[in-house]
Amino acid sequence: MDLWSPLVLLLLIGRDGLCQQQEVCIKSQINSCDDCIGSGPYCAWCQQLNFTKAGLAEAARCDTRAQLTAMGCREIVSPDNTMDIVEERPLSESVNQQEPVQMSPQRISLKLRPGRPSTFRVSFKRAEGYPVDLYYLMDLSNSMKDDLKNVKELGKDLFTALRKNTKYAQIGFGAFVDKIVLPFTNTNKDKLQRPCDQSDQHCQAAFGYRHVLSMTPKEEVFRNTVAKQFISGNLDSPEGSLDAMMQAAVCGDGIGWRNSSTRLIVLTTDDGFHMAGDGKLAGILEPNDGQCHMDNNLYSKSSEMDYPSVGQLAVALAKNNIQPIFAVTKNVEDVYRELSNMIPKSEVGVLSADSKNVVQLIDTAYKSLSSKVTVTHDSLPDRVTVVYTPICEHADRTDDSRGVCDKVHEGQEISFNVTVTADTCMDETSLTIRPLGIKDTLTVTLSTSCECQCHVPEEKLHPHCGGNGSITCGTCKCGDGFVGQFCECDVGGKDDSSLRAACQMQNGTECEGRGDCVCGRCQCHSSESGANYYGKFCECDNEHCEKFQNKQCGGNGDCACGKCKCYMGYEGSACQCKVSEEGCRTPNGTVCYGRGSCRCNRCQCKEGYQRPQCHRCLGCPDPCQTKLNCIECMGFASGPFRKNCSESCSQKVYHEMVDKFSISEKECLQKDSEGCWIRFKLDQLVGEDNYRAEIMRQRDCPEPPSITAIIAGSITAVAIIGILLLMLIKLLIFMKDRKEFKKFENEKKKSKWAEADNPLFQNATTTVANPTFTGE
Repeated sequence: MDLWSPLVLLLLIGRDGLCQQQEVCIKSQINSCDDCIGSGPYCAWCQQLNFTKAGLAEAARCDTRAQLTAMGCREIVSPDNTMDIVEERPLSESVNQQEPVQMSPQRISLKLRPGRPSTFRVSFKRAEGYPVDLYYLMDLSNSMKDDLKNVKELGKDLFTALRKNTKYAQIGFGAFVDKIVLPFTNTNKDKLQRPCDQSDQHCQAAFGYRHVLSMTPKEEVFRNTVAKQFISGNLDSPEGSLDAMMQAAVCGDGIGWRNSSTRLIVLTTDDGFHMAGDGKLAGILEPNDGQCHMDNNLYSKSSEMDYPSVGQLAVALAKNNIQPIFAVTKNVEDVYRELSNMIPKSEVGVLSADSKNVVQLIDTAYKSLSSKVTVTHDSLPDRVTVVYTPICEHADRTDDSRGVCDKVHEGQEISFNVTVTADTCMDETSLTIRPLGIKDTLTVTLSTSCECQCHVPEEKLHPHCGGNGSITCGTCKCGDGFVGQFCECDVGGKDDSSLRAACQMQNGTECEGRGDCVCGRCQCHSSESGANYYGKFCECDNEHCEKFQNKQCGGNGDCACGKCKCYMGYEGSACQCKVSEEGCRTPNGTVCYGRGSCRCNRCQCKEGYQRPQCHRCLGCPDPCQTKLNCIECMGFASGPFRKNCSESCSQKVYHEMVDKFSISEKECLQKDSEGCWIRFKLDQLVGEDNYRAEIMRQRDCPEPPSITAIIAGSITAVAIIGILLLMLIKLLIFMKDRKEFKKFENEKKKSKWAEADNPLFQNATTTVANPTFTGE
């Protein structure tokens, strides 16, 4: 259990970067030497016999070394931080050695006091001509067609640029497009084989990431291999850049990374990148596992596993000491600068439209990366902090919190002060400190000093303990059946727990931490001022009462067991007030209107009533409603209290029937049990529930309704409603008949038979001529 809270003040920063701190011991519930050592970084324990005086707790043995020495202690237990440099190989001047050393020391063992920082120095020097492995990772989507033509001619220039810095340079090559699933790539069978435009004579099938060439120092091999590469294509703008970088980082054997080299990945693209979560668009739900999945130089899990997150990629790059250089076009520069901010030891450069400046860009980025040294650590154990202080002679010092030196020249030695602090006691653990992008590491093994290494006397039953116990760090450890500071108490038939329970109050603290439990009774200690604690559980003292004007009990009383007992004529929790009622007197001569008490010449009102004199009660129920039943029974002999009016109301309300109000309070208008309106006013007297009432003699009672008018009105209303319904029905029937007649008229007009001639009734015709009768 952590029983201390750090209280250290920064006093001086020395020339070697170490911080000297004021030594303070914060003590809490100290029962043994181990408790003391674990309670604070500068607590020490006195193991000298008879160091504590009679009545003084053994916890007084715990203090700073300086305080214990001043108190006369000659046997002090206070473990210090210790540091052991386990391995310290010297820094290398060049890479002629098989494994150049660029950081020293390599292994350190620390044993720390919790809360006490320990500082050591780490030196770094970049070896001249340190090997460089550069992996050129290129976007082969259709928009990079012109850039590919120029990259095929870059082999000679790339090697020339790298060999200006080292003769041990290697270059590899890889390419990427995107996952071959919808909606990222057209999955039509023909389009998968030829995803480019029809005008492109050379086009390779769609792919996610392909490793093309492992690390090689041969310019011709690089040029011939890259010359065989052709453009491919996909559908959307963002590319599978993070997929490709993750595989290039974790597939070390396939890529050909050397163990001792500066590892660079140069990513060239003209578009953004997909990241974790985008795979859901294609139904890919399995998160990226950050492992190598290469089959015949192709990323085999491209269509089964989501893109990595930026955090995953940053961890993989740092773990494998790889520094990325983002060579991108102007349109996506801002995107990759944001990405670079989240990936330590990375650079961004702007490509020209056809990538002709890529060699210059890589050279500039490499120099920037190699001139900045950043020292950091892997994941820290719990409750351990590490602070870096760079010592950058003849170089720019930046960002002290991360341990960064900038503009460091090759072969220049720099150093960092590393301060490690363990906040609590812990088992042995370790952490790794490394420069970003460099293979060299420093392993720090941590353990804590939380146990006392005290001198143990030979006597098992020491005379100091009455022959009933042994000595442990200057205090008695009693044998069975004995308790007490000097094992002087024979518990007899009782066990130790029951005796100690008799010394505990409800909170379970033995003698309130102010005494020793001896034979079931508390023997109280003396306070720091020399006064004694007292009480059954040592719960009382006369030094911690409330103060007024920086005087205990205001100088007007005595402190007794934490509470002030005031002298005659004074009152208050700190005896700060003179006994007086002058400030509590009301205009009618009462004290707080009988609705509060006068304390410290101020009214302490009962709940709801307001200061200064408890005149009004803003939170109380409206008396117009609460006193209505009494007003009704006393003024008009009606209502719920009419049978026992004198018993229920005579002590609460004193009434008077009036024709005109004389009280200035607000008027109450309430409806009584008979439906009449009563007008009255209430004036609150001294006390909480005493009122004087003025009641108007005349009530406003409404006239009863006319039964005859109600019956006649009802009959008339029924008759009118009946007539209106009949008229409505008649109107609906008339409208229907009219509609039917109009329909008949329309049908009649459409008919033609009425105007045709019936052939059965045509006039007869003959062709016989009428004979002419001639006379003979």
